[in-house]
Amino acid sequence: MSVLPEERLERIRTLLGTFQHLSTKHIAADLGVSRETVRRDVLKLEELGYLKRVFGGVSSLEVKEEAPIETRTQVNQKEKQKIARAAVNLVTPGQTVFIDAGSTVTAFADELAKLAGLTIITNSFEVAIRLSGSNGYKTSDRHEVIVLGGCPNVSLKATFGASTVGQIYQYKADFAFLSPVGLSYRDGATSYERPEAEVARAMCSQSRKIVLLADHSKLGQTSRVQFCDVSRIDTLITDIKSEERPDFAVYKKSIRCMVV
Repeated sequence: MSVLPEERLERIRTLLGTFQHLSTKHIAADLGVSRETVRRDVLKLEELGYLKRVFGGVSSLEVKEEAPIETRTQVNQKEKQKIARAAVNLVTPGQTVFIDAGSTVTAFADELAKLAGLTIITNSFEVAIRLSGSNGYKTSDRHEVIVLGGCPNVSLKATFGASTVGQIYQYKADFAFLSPVGLSYRDGATSYERPEAEVARAMCSQSRKIVLLADHSKLGQTSRVQFCDVSRIDTLITDIKSEERPDFAVYKKSIRCMVV
């Protein structure tokens, strides 16, 4: 099904709100259109003052907040569900896991709700709700769910701040399951906002293994704040479209990659 021109323009603006810089190839792959179509859309957005063309792509002129989690959940939804189903195979009863806030880890929580015997520590209201039995699974007596306190962010439906980070350092976990905004071999895993990165960074430091859940649109991208070097990542779970990226072979040399 073709995407309407107005929808394409809004999607490009949403992507730029997250990544700030995008290649023409990335936009074309995300929208499923030709590069020529992307060039026409980019020219239109440049005329409207939303972006500027740079070598190989575009750069945002807007200072824009990250899209609400409800919006991000609808993007690459099938890929995120496949990634979530693969991620649950890594955990076993009795383990403790950190989960941050994001659309992919929210899908992961839906899959965890079918299991039992885990201690789950999260700053995400969405993750906690999905593990509380409201999604049709009686989970309240299946897992121990610990919700981190702190300053609530309505858009991201999660807690952040010094209090949240301080509580993370009270625990040791077997895994940190994290959903980055961007992942590049040079810049590592990145978040859009500093408070998000601080939570993810603390979870990394307190976990034996770090697992990133990232669909193909995240790879090769750098957002604004780094929270983890590539060398610290134990496993990357991504979808099969990532294999089409020319730099994917580089990731596979240093990270265990699960492609679904």
